[in-house]
Amino acid sequence: MELKPLLLKNWKGGLVVTAVTAIVGWALLISDNELGGLPPTPDPLNPKETFKITIPRYGKWWVFGSYDWLFTARGSIPVSNAVIIAMDDLSHDELNQPRNQPWDRKLHANLVNFMHTNGARAVVFDIVFSDPAPDQDGSTDKIFAEAIRKAGNVILAADCERTEGGNRYVRPIEILSDAAARFGSAEMRPEYDMVVRRPLHKAHPDELLSSTAWATAEFLRLPAAQNEAEAFRKRWFNYYGPPGTVPRIPYCRYNVTNWVDPRYFSNKVVFVGGTLITKFSGQRKDEYVHPFRTERKTLFIPGVELQATQFLNLLHENWLSRPSERIEMLIAMAAAILAGFGLVRLKPPAAVAAAVVAVLAVFGLSYYLFVKHLIWVPWLVWVTQIILAMVLSVGANAFSTYVQNRLLEQSLAAHVPPARVKQLMQNRELLHPGAEKQELSILFSDIANFTTISEGMDSDDLAKMMNEYFEGAISRIHQADGTVIKLIGDAIFAIWNAPTPQPNHRELACRGALLLRDQVTQFIGSGTGKPLVTRIGLHTGVANVGNFGSTTRFDYTAIGENINLASRMEGLNKYLGTTVLATRDTQRAVEDKLITRYVGHFRLKGFEKAVEVYELIGDLSLAESTKSWRDAFAEALQHFKARN
Repeated sequence: MELKPLLLKNWKGGLVVTAVTAIVGWALLISDNELGGLPPTPDPLNPKETFKITIPRYGKWWVFGSYDWLFTARGSIPVSNAVIIAMDDLSHDELNQPRNQPWDRKLHANLVNFMHTNGARAVVFDIVFSDPAPDQDGSTDKIFAEAIRKAGNVILAADCERTEGGNRYVRPIEILSDAAARFGSAEMRPEYDMVVRRPLHKAHPDELLSSTAWATAEFLRLPAAQNEAEAFRKRWFNYYGPPGTVPRIPYCRYNVTNWVDPRYFSNKVVFVGGTLITKFSGQRKDEYVHPFRTERKTLFIPGVELQATQFLNLLHENWLSRPSERIEMLIAMAAAILAGFGLVRLKPPAAVAAAVVAVLAVFGLSYYLFVKHLIWVPWLVWVTQIILAMVLSVGANAFSTYVQNRLLEQSLAAHVPPARVKQLMQNRELLHPGAEKQELSILFSDIANFTTISEGMDSDDLAKMMNEYFEGAISRIHQADGTVIKLIGDAIFAIWNAPTPQPNHRELACRGALLLRDQVTQFIGSGTGKPLVTRIGLHTGVANVGNFGSTTRFDYTAIGENINLASRMEGLNKYLGTTVLATRDTQRAVEDKLITRYVGHFRLKGFEKAVEVYELIGDLSLAESTKSWRDAFAEALQHFKARN
């Protein structure tokens, strides 16, 4: 068969590159259908679902990397209208609050009263008050509840617990929730890399609570929260900067005049929550990774700052959006077509230059949409498509060389086994006559009663049957990494440990023999309607192996007395009524890995010394089912030796 080299400069080459880049682009774009977390575990019994799950597992980097790097390129932007009262290490120490217990809620009552007096627009606690205060009479909770009721603008948080029956929200205790203006879910759903990119806002019908940020927006009657048509739209976090971008004031300093002017809190939304670097920060402790990759001196951003960011996105209506999946797929297709049919027509230097320009253009347009129109796109996917098309174009010469090598391999495969082809391609000297001594594991097989079976069969039917037989038999030998040397009538001659070394060649030969036996057991001969029985002999020993013949005509084979011994082992099956026999030289490598039985010592024709012979039965799972008759045979053999 003649193969024509694939020239990447013609339309066929462009079509191939287009198809490859389109498939890659689409595969990467389907990577983030899940809202947060890793994709589910693939089902090995469902290849289609496995593909749909495995690709997203590794493709999210391109999609979410596009999101993260846009923030890195843009940098931080100023924030107003919100402030965080941080329950930090300094406040824990100065206020003498234990790190492993909830804070004294009288402190929270004082904070609420202070913010109410100084005109705070709302106070949002990123703390779940799910249990009563530890005092016996409940006075602390009453004081806190009275402060909340008096202020009238306090929003509390609920926590989400995942159970087998679904989500369950842990709400604030009744005395506090009744006093609060609103309460909402403080849940965040990070992606696989612990970055929160998609906020949870308005509760869907299957959700129990809206988010804390959405509850705050509803309480303040922000336009974004009043438009029911927009309530369930897909939004993405617009981070204003790395941790600390939203102003923070230590909890122990908010009422210290020389630290902050009380008027600073006027008309601001105050978020209260933990910002500890380590240990316990109140009733909840949550930290996440942020997308500012070059500014990760502080790797984690506290949950309270995410709540503030989420609210500010709603307040300023500057959350991010993303094009629909259909639009992104169409852009990926367009990128594949332009790169596939464009770059492949250019010489390598021009193709590289054009690819660089295209990459810069894609990033520039993506950055413009991000900054000016608050739209982020998975630009890294399209950049990957361009680079892939460029690599395929520049690799045209390498591909042509590969095609030539494939032609040579196909030519060699018509004459030598696959393992031999690989070695010949690596060492062309082996194409010349020559042999060497090598320890081999040798297999001989033939079909029992073949003469009887073939008598009376039409020659075409016989040929068809033998071709089917050899197709299955040879594939099993190759499955065990064996090299089929030749076919002799109905017999097969195969070896292991040549032409390439195989340290476990004895075991491979034994397993190959069992695979061959089991394959033939299932084979029903064409025209006979009966299963064929194959007798197999195995032996391990040194033989001469290599190319035998002249410089113009030679054959790869092995010769020596050990080859003859393996053939004799195959013939011994006929007298013992067995199917797979091996000498001790071969069996010793698998005596702890396969079930075998000792059948005796035999002096074979042409050999002076008796040979220790074993039958190969199968893998260790057959130990119990075969034990009784193996033990019976062993006992009988002992009596035979003792002449009892």
